[in-house]
Amino acid sequence: MTGARGWAARLGLGEGTFAVGLSLGVLGLTSYGFLAVAGRALGPERYAPLATLWTLVFLGGTGFFLPLEQEIARAYAARGGGAVLRRAAAIGAALAALLAVALVAGRGPLLAEVFDGDALLLVSLVLALGAYYAEFVVRGALAGTGRFGRYAVLLGTEGAARFVACAVLAVAGVRTAGPYGLTLALAPLLATAVAARGQAALLRDPAPPAPWRAVGTSIGYLLATAVLSQALVNAAPIVLKALARPEENALAGRFLACLVIARIPLFLFGAVQAALLPSLAALAGTSIGGFVRHLRRTFVALAVFAAVSTVATLAAGPFVVRLLFGAEFALGTRDLALLAAGNNVYLLAVVLSQALVALSLHRRAALGWVAGVAAFAVVTAAVSPLLLRVELGLLAGAVAALAVFAGLVAASVRTAVRAPTGADVAEAAHAPLKP
Repeated sequence: MTGARGWAARLGLGEGTFAVGLSLGVLGLTSYGFLAVAGRALGPERYAPLATLWTLVFLGGTGFFLPLEQEIARAYAARGGGAVLRRAAAIGAALAALLAVALVAGRGPLLAEVFDGDALLLVSLVLALGAYYAEFVVRGALAGTGRFGRYAVLLGTEGAARFVACAVLAVAGVRTAGPYGLTLALAPLLATAVAARGQAALLRDPAPPAPWRAVGTSIGYLLATAVLSQALVNAAPIVLKALARPEENALAGRFLACLVIARIPLFLFGAVQAALLPSLAALAGTSIGGFVRHLRRTFVALAVFAAVSTVATLAAGPFVVRLLFGAEFALGTRDLALLAAGNNVYLLAVVLSQALVALSLHRRAALGWVAGVAAFAVVTAAVSPLLLRVELGLLAGAVAALAVFAGLVAASVRTAVRAPTGADVAEAAHAPLKP
């Protein structure tokens, strides 16, 4: 425990963020438990549509609604965010409704091609997106005001509720994917209700006015950023499922089993990410030197962590996959190596992307993910066989995004340093956007 707290202190994170780290450990363990129990109960072929739903829920939930958390947290940290919270919540509700209508309208192809005819999986997707809309709004207010104890309760409750429901279904002998998918919607709803209880005062937070246009524009750029970043990190299993021949149908389930092992660092990174944007946003308005030092310290520590976790995945990954899912879910060591490398480089790209958002350079924060998605598309179109093309695509996309972000952050910091009074940085921290 002392060592973990020491690392948290080096990253400029407090006890509350350490609590978030512990809750993310619970969330990670219960998420892997959910996938392992469901995989063993269903088998690779029946598990495949549930694996695709899992990917779509977190692609859509994070891609569409993480911008709400980011903008709300940034506003609270920089100047007070009650007005921004109200505007962002309304915009998010409209977006959630549009997504629900679009999914219902496209139910035919989705049921036939994605969910193997299981209508309950489609219902689960619609409900889960609404649940994550509510969760990310609450998370933004909690992170921006430093209420990381509550934030930790939310994450831990979500993971525990989902796993317990999954275990009950498995013990009851449920062998269809739909009921397991429904837990992906119900768990975040329960967790959000628990964490939001007694927090109505956040809506009354005194803050400057937040014009609809300013908030909408900021969230629009963040939406593009989040959708592109989630598309990059989650495209591989979806592309794999779409391109697989009938005899390769179980490959998507096996692939996701290995992918979730390679993503353990991303789960753990969530503890840092929850506090990173608010802390950088606060520093952006007061001290560019402090901003740079905090960003450099965080990036170096996470780079070391990424390197160590990649080696650990290579050493223990095959055993963990067999232990959790069974021997029929195993892939080769090369597959795990590429997945671990791709996900860890992606993690470092996220850090630099958050730095641009903290400076309110929302438009620039989207550029790296555009480059990453483009690189993924080029590589997957040019490479074969099926597994290798999506694995190399993820790695190439992450490297491209990291390279672009490194250049943009360096240029932005140089611009800020040239302002002796730091006025340009303060303006960035308080304005909705800068070109």
